[in-house]
Amino acid sequence: MLQTAQSSHALTADQTAQYWEDGYLFPLTVFSEAETAEIRAEFEQLERDWLSADLPLPLNTYKRVNAHLVIPLAAQIALDIRVLDVVEHILGPDIMVWSAEFFVKEAHTEHTVGMHQDLTYWGMGETPDQVTAWIALSPATVASGCMDFVRGSHKNPILPHTDTYSDTNLLSRGQEIAVEVAEEEKTHIELAPGQMSLHHGLTIHGSGPNRSDDRRIGLAIRYLNPNARQLVADRDYAMLARGRDGQSNFVAVNPPQELFSEQSLALYEQVRRDQSKALADGAKNAVPLYGGT
Repeated sequence: MLQTAQSSHALTADQTAQYWEDGYLFPLTVFSEAETAEIRAEFEQLERDWLSADLPLPLNTYKRVNAHLVIPLAAQIALDIRVLDVVEHILGPDIMVWSAEFFVKEAHTEHTVGMHQDLTYWGMGETPDQVTAWIALSPATVASGCMDFVRGSHKNPILPHTDTYSDTNLLSRGQEIAVEVAEEEKTHIELAPGQMSLHHGLTIHGSGPNRSDDRRIGLAIRYLNPNARQLVADRDYAMLARGRDGQSNFVAVNPPQELFSEQSLALYEQVRRDQSKALADGAKNAVPLYGGT
């Protein structure tokens, strides 16, 4: 279980400046090794218990899109004060959770994440009012397919992307930036279990295949402050994590109280349907993770 004790986690002024200079920051330890092992065990038990359950959508969809709406563990991590104390140095005192996604690469598999910029498909333009916290639940190493970031690339606008629809690309559309990224431009973001990285939504990043003997499991949490706006979809949703939402640009949602409850599944489908206008915008083919079926 996640701890609820008061947190002393905070970024120094130098760390905050480094984030805005580089477009990312790592490693930041938020959970102990023992606590992370408990979190991983709970997540993997959930996978075993619900893989064959009669859910409206495949379990992988709920893990990969808006897990915080139907999986209490995802919401608990996203709302943990130790994570929020770090995020506050980037976004300020008012913080909302826009999404949380479990990224899993099985051992000795070819799944990758193409080099891309997150904000390309969020429907929020090039807003600075966001940050992604990526928390390692198992070792994220070069061998296991850790993320690679391109330093300073967040200073670019949104660049052209190509939808590859590759079977081995974990992104919904197999999206990749239509610009060649040389290997020497990449910084390998290696994280031990319980460590976290932060990255800006314009930072070019991706990851390679898992050549290791262990699963590579991470939770990506997308945080906003109330100044962010949805510019493409008619409605969007966010969970208030800290402070107050004085803008009301997003429909407020609450964390789930139990796994895959009827109420949370209904909310999940409503959010998925409304967000699909932005997240599948411009796609030439169907995007199953965000489509209506």
